[in-house]
Amino acid sequence: MPTIKSSAELRNNYNQISELCHTYGEPIFISKNGKCDLAVMSIEAYEALTGKLKLYRLLQEGLEDVKAGRTMPASEAFAKLRERRKN
Repeated sequence: MPTIKSSAELRNNYNQISELCHTYGEPIFISKNGKCDLAVMSIEAYEALTGKLKLYRLLQEGLEDVKAGRTMPASEAFAKLRERRKN
């Protein structure tokens, strides 16, 4: 269940909300005038999230390469890599 705090709580209790973000690793949703306005999270949670997004993007590119036939046997790929290392 998401944690929701008001913008006034963020303003008045920043350290407590920061501690919540670091402790639970989940975003805290900040409401303004009764409506969700922001999501705040620790830098560690942000970096983990963006890392996952990058991985998903790379996996999607790989799937698209397979679908388009842009592949080669692993033995051939490793041979090319070994050749590059020699140069």
